[in-house]
Amino acid sequence: MDVSYLSLEGKVALVTGGCRGIGKATAMAFADAGADVAISCRNQPHLDEVAKEISETGRQALPVEAHSRKTDELKNLFDAVMDKYGKIDILVNNAAANPAMGPLVDMEEKVYDLIMLTNLKSYTYLSQLVGKQMASQGSGNIVNISSVGGISPDQGLGIYCMSKAGIIMLTKSMAAEMGGHNIRVNCIAPGVVKTKFSEALWSNEELMKGEMAQMALKRIAEPEEVARVALFFASEATPYITGQVLVMDGGSSL
Repeated sequence: MDVSYLSLEGKVALVTGGCRGIGKATAMAFADAGADVAISCRNQPHLDEVAKEISETGRQALPVEAHSRKTDELKNLFDAVMDKYGKIDILVNNAAANPAMGPLVDMEEKVYDLIMLTNLKSYTYLSQLVGKQMASQGSGNIVNISSVGGISPDQGLGIYCMSKAGIIMLTKSMAAEMGGHNIRVNCIAPGVVKTKFSEALWSNEELMKGEMAQMALKRIAEPEEVARVALFFASEATPYITGQVLVMDGGSSL
């Protein structure tokens, strides 16, 4: 079967939170599909390690240290990618934070600000920068990483869930606004994925026992599985899909 529609040959992709987990897996999947990939996170040595792995696939890599909560650093990230490649075909907003668990009524303002700035404002700001560039190019593709928590609340993760719900509405709003410029915007809403970010969840045996009881597939996702869905959305496999949210929860919501 010809699956050339999954090729990203000649494309330039930017993946935030590209040091590990879903971000790294997505960067590698895109490189394997033929894209040159720019990656960002707050740890330059980790970025350099991933960039080396990307280069070993035969594709170009651009590792740029950037703090998602600092708009000046996001602007520098955008400028760095444009300086090197002159275009951005694909943006994956993936960087996220969730530093605290507990009841909403007890959550401190600083925690609220940290989560919202990282998980929602950074997506919005970078999408604005890249979206304008894509409009000038006449095409583009944005993939946002949300969560099932953005659809149904998860006890103890109220603010995180609020931020992820915001990402879903950002996706729909930008898809509606940018479609006329041949820009597609879609969203992935994973359940628990086996990453360092979510280790507090999947390493909790009692919590996972409850999760597995209502999960059709009886296992949690691997980062590479989310990355393949990101490739699906970013490729020509989905040329007529925009504004959609694909839930990846192993059947938990059934």
